[in-house]
Amino acid sequence: MHCKHASPAPTLLTTTLLTTTHRKTLLTLMNNAPSALPDSDVETLAQRLATDPEALQLIDVREPHELEVASVEHFVNLPLSQFPAWSGAIQTQFDADAETIVMCHLGMRSAQMCQWLIAQGFTNVKNLTGGIDAYSRKIDPTVPLY
Repeated sequence: MHCKHASPAPTLLTTTLLTTTHRKTLLTLMNNAPSALPDSDVETLAQRLATDPEALQLIDVREPHELEVASVEHFVNLPLSQFPAWSGAIQTQFDADAETIVMCHLGMRSAQMCQWLIAQGFTNVKNLTGGIDAYSRKIDPTVPLY
C-alpha cells in the first residue's frame, strides 16, 4: 500500500453547488483529516476488477457530464456537487468496513471524498492514483481521455 499526501483543495468545493452549510462541513472535516491517504494504483484496480469486483465498493465522484465522456464499470456515481442529496445515506448505502476505492478525473476530488469517508468512520478507503485519466492511459485506452 502506498500513501499519498493530499491536502484539501477548497477551490474545487467552491465551484460545486453545495450549500454554505454543507461546504463548511466538508471543509472542516477535510482540514481535520489525516494528510496521508492510502491509495490504489490502476494496475491493482484492474486486477481486482478482473477477479472479484464484488469484493470492492467503488465510488466515482465525478460529475454526470464527465461520466458521459468516460466511465469504468462497477463504480457508483456520487458527484461532489450533489453532496447534500447523498451524504445522509452514505452509512446505509455502503459498508464502512469494506474496501472502498474512490475515483475522479485525476485524484484530487477523490482524495477529498476519501478524507470525508474516513471522518464518517470508514476504515478501508483508498484513493485511485491518477483517477480515470491514469486508468485510460495505463489499462484501457478505449476509455476516452478528456
